[in-house]
Amino acid sequence: MKPGLVVGNRAEVCIEVTDDMCPAFDGIVVHRVYSTWSMAHHMELAARKILMPYLEDHEEGLGTHLSIGHLAPTPVGKKVRVEAEVSEVDGRQVVCEVLAYDGDRLVGRGKQVQRVLPKKKILSLIERYR
Repeated sequence: MKPGLVVGNRAEVCIEVTDDMCPAFDGIVVHRVYSTWSMAHHMELAARKILMPYLEDHEEGLGTHLSIGHLAPTPVGKKVRVEAEVSEVDGRQVVCEVLAYDGDRLVGRGKQVQRVLPKKKILSLIERYR
């Protein structure tokens, strides 16, 4: 990894909740609100934005953990801001605390962990389990 990835580094993702972000099972929308899996996706994106500038050309990040507390519903049409902040860097592991807001209201809280490995190592792992 390139130098400079330290505790306190931050990134955010801002989105507007759309119909394709609603929870749906077997094609049936259950509620017209921001789904937990969409929140998970945006939390992963925010944490990824932190890591990207520090990856060497031969490296890639792998998500190894994501936990989410979905605290409140956010209806379609509302804007959500997902903020990630590095809380720990331990060798090749990067831990981010992630918060999701609907305006000033906290609607989600999570933790995301990424591990940085050489791309060749990742490819060999994928091949091993193919």
